[in-house]
Amino acid sequence: MATEQPASLDPTQLDAYFALIEVTSLLRHAVEQQLKDAGDLSYVQFQLLARLGDSPSGSHRMTDLADGVVYSRSGLTYQAQLLEQRGLVTRAPAPDDERSTIVTITDEGRAVLSKVFPGHRALLTELLFDPLTTADVSALAGVLGRVRDHMRAAPPRSAAPRRRKGA
Repeated sequence: MATEQPASLDPTQLDAYFALIEVTSLLRHAVEQQLKDAGDLSYVQFQLLARLGDSPSGSHRMTDLADGVVYSRSGLTYQAQLLEQRGLVTRAPAPDDERSTIVTITDEGRAVLSKVFPGHRALLTELLFDPLTTADVSALAGVLGRVRDHMRAAPPRSAAPRRRKGA
């Protein structure tokens, strides 16, 4: 039985793909530098603090954070540990399930976010939004939202079974 080769991408699809990858790389590099300079944060640490800061309770389960920031559980645990050592978050067993860990932003964590956000917003405006019209931004949000939703239609990574050592 022969396997079918996928159809080739047309030039417009290739242009869109390469432009997306290049824009993402350039923006991420600039954002990572700004976060490091303004708050001594990695990109993932900033994502964690921002998600916690946006939560009404200031808390989330680690598995929900891992799904939201698209990061491995072990990598996220390490990043949360680094933030905890700096006093920016606390970690504790979930009251309803001791196997789950709840991460909560501290006042110090909120202070770091307050320090980082003005430069972060300015950088995003300068690099991403200044060359676009309001209609462009709306169209971009719609297109990328549909792609994100399509890609997230599969179960979240935290729902995947864990590999056992030696298996």
